[in-house]
Amino acid sequence: MKQVMTIAVHYPLAEGEILLRTDRDWNRNQKPDRVSADGAVFEFDLEMTKPYQYYKPLLHQGEVYCWSQGENYLALPNGKERQDIYPHFFADTSCSVCNLNFLSAEGGKRQHAVRVFYPPGYAENTLEHYPVVYMQDGQNLFFPDEAFAGHEWGIDETLGILSGMNLIRKVIVVGVYPQDRMVDYTQTGYERYGRFLLEEVKPWVEQRYRTLTGPANTAVMGSSLGGVVSFYLAWQHPEVFGHAGCLSSTFGFRDNLMERVQAEERRPIRLYLDSGWPRDNYEVTRRMRNLLLERGFVDGEDVLYLAFPYAQHNEASWSMRAHIPFQHFFGTP
Repeated sequence: MKQVMTIAVHYPLAEGEILLRTDRDWNRNQKPDRVSADGAVFEFDLEMTKPYQYYKPLLHQGEVYCWSQGENYLALPNGKERQDIYPHFFADTSCSVCNLNFLSAEGGKRQHAVRVFYPPGYAENTLEHYPVVYMQDGQNLFFPDEAFAGHEWGIDETLGILSGMNLIRKVIVVGVYPQDRMVDYTQTGYERYGRFLLEEVKPWVEQRYRTLTGPANTAVMGSSLGGVVSFYLAWQHPEVFGHAGCLSSTFGFRDNLMERVQAEERRPIRLYLDSGWPRDNYEVTRRMRNLLLERGFVDGEDVLYLAFPYAQHNEASWSMRAHIPFQHFFGTP
């Protein structure tokens, strides 16, 4: 029996019609089988003639057909009967991360710079809401002239590739710059920094951007000391941050996180831990992974740990593997 998968195209259509084409015949238009009452969701019943199928929506206005931007979408049932997508049809030349914002902390005594990445098509398709990843060391994420040693993580490029591969849900990334990372990212300074994220940054982001809330849709991520504070934030506030990506974390240096993992109740969070080898916090990261397993975390599910031979403690190495936590937290089936 052939399987039918429903492709639900969400788009705020003002005029024209939404069509679908597939790799069975890229020249054949398929009209929607159903349209929602508000005219914003167009459902296509896609007959799966093979284990996977590529498809792409079109916007038809007058005599003009506009393909959706980006790579083709991949229908891969894997037990699913429906796939919801939020395409955009016009080139997006905006630069969301070009805006540097400044948020005050402690009644104006301190300021943190913030850059926000949102996916291409954000302004065109206003129906989509996104998970949010709060990343430490925002100065190292997007621009080489800001980054340490001139090597940024290339987060916007990485997310573009992952999206094109149909591997992850699209996300918003908030890069937060530290005031003094030796203070902000270690005990007890990270308690104050955590309050700033919770009381200032997160409300500001949720007021300005179309976000999905709740711990399942909220992650923190960082490297070195930034990995330590990310772990702290998820362990301390699991009702807010459901995921933490901790790359090459300096566990045990001005923090008590191992002791807390041993002594306190297990948290309902998902963790990504990694390190290079040698001399890249390899031993302490393995120790933290083992402590988590002793407390009931499931290897490969609640906690994913990887070690990278000869990877170094720098932005170049972290940028090469930054795609992994995004897939772990927000991967598609």
